[in-house]
Amino acid sequence: MKAHDALAFIVKELVDHPDDVEIEEVEDDQGVVLELRVHAEDVGKVIGKRGRTAKALRALVRAAGALEDEDVTVEILD
Repeated sequence: MKAHDALAFIVKELVDHPDDVEIEEVEDDQGVVLELRVHAEDVGKVIGKRGRTAKALRALVRAAGALEDEDVTVEILD
């Protein structure tokens, strides 16, 4: 999946603990949900100021999913 790979690449470049990045794909009635887990110290970096980084990640993943005709969203989990 292109969306999964794009999210993994970008998040691993953003965080201080790239080995702790976990992405799980979950299918629901609306499409695919990528559940993102990062090290506790990196959560703020993934969310960003006022959620701007998270919003950009979601937009990028949505666009990557559209290339494969899939509806993909991102959830950032604690």
